[in-house]
Amino acid sequence: MNDWVDIGAVTDIPRRGARCVNTPAGKIGVFRTMEDKIFAIEDHCPHKGGPLSQGIVHDASVTCPLHNWVISLETGEAQGADSGRVATVPVKIEDGRILMAVDALKVAAE
Repeated sequence: MNDWVDIGAVTDIPRRGARCVNTPAGKIGVFRTMEDKIFAIEDHCPHKGGPLSQGIVHDASVTCPLHNWVISLETGEAQGADSGRVATVPVKIEDGRILMAVDALKVAAE
C-alpha cells in the first residue's frame, strides 16, 4: 500500500509540458499530456542522461531534448530502434491535485 505526497495542482503543469520534482532518490519528471493524463518518470534519458522534463511531450511519450530519443511515459521504455528504459513512478489525481507514491520515490534511483 502506497503513501502519497501532494506535489501540486494538475494546472501547475501546462498541457504537453512537464515539471521536475527533486526527491531524495533523484529528479522525477512529471508530465501532462494534451488529454490531461499525468505521468511521472525519472528525469534522465537512458541514452546520455538528458533532462526529459525539458523534452517535447507528444501523445503519451516525451522526446529527449539532447538526441531525440523517444521515451514512453507509460512504461519508461525507449521506443523505436533505441533501447533502454527509465523508472516510472505511480501518480494519481485527486480533486485536481497530483499525488505521487512515496515508496516509489525511495526506489526510483535503484
